[in-house]
Amino acid sequence: MTTPVLLTFDMDAELLWTARDPAGADKPVWVSQGHYGPKVGLPRILALLRRYDITATFFVPGQVVERYPAQIEAILEAGLTIEHHSHTHTWSESLGEEQEAEEFQLAADAITRATGRPPQGWRSPAAELTPYSVKLMEKHGMRFSSNLFDSDSAHLLDTRDRTTGIVELPFAWALVDTPVFMYTNRVAGRVMSAPSAVLETWTREFDGLVEEPGTHFMLAMHPQIIGRPSRMWVLEQTVRHVLASGRAEFLSCADYAERVRPGLLAERDAA
Repeated sequence: MTTPVLLTFDMDAELLWTARDPAGADKPVWVSQGHYGPKVGLPRILALLRRYDITATFFVPGQVVERYPAQIEAILEAGLTIEHHSHTHTWSESLGEEQEAEEFQLAADAITRATGRPPQGWRSPAAELTPYSVKLMEKHGMRFSSNLFDSDSAHLLDTRDRTTGIVELPFAWALVDTPVFMYTNRVAGRVMSAPSAVLETWTREFDGLVEEPGTHFMLAMHPQIIGRPSRMWVLEQTVRHVLASGRAEFLSCADYAERVRPGLLAERDAA
């Protein structure tokens, strides 16, 4: 029995800051934190994936796709997939129906132009769905969603009144780099965790999940955060731990969703 391992990277670049505060575009120190991701963190990540011959999934906002063509090409040349992460990284719940629809369309168009492939999956820019998100995912032919925190296993995405055909690939804050590594001098008391503490959490999570059939292990990371050398050590040690177990398989989100889809649809239709 092997456990699917899904490495995911949200390459938000400077949008992580400017989407929350448009005035941030005029704050060079602020936005420089985002520039670090595509320019410095991404090459380190791609080198690690190449070194261990493993795959990953990148969720990228449309504006980042347009602003960093060389970095997008590097991701594609590495044989990795780029999926939908909104257009401007504006928090979804602050948008009306027409605005969210525009976000979906602009990003889908940008990704398709850059990659030659329509995005297959969507991750919210703010870890939340709106009353319109599922309909927009269906309209744009999304095969999977990676947004919820309700399970350690893939399942079909439910709305309030029906079960869709979209495969949901849940994750958890314990397996995200921002809560433990992201710092801002705008929030008093915000501290960063020691890399060793994060490594213990991630490897212990894997060790627990690998004992339970039907689960998956998903890390959600950001090149501007995980891309620091000390944090890359955490990622590399986690990868080595996973590989040493002999009980894991690295997959893209799209490939894993397609693997589990037939069984999930059969369960739904038999109910």
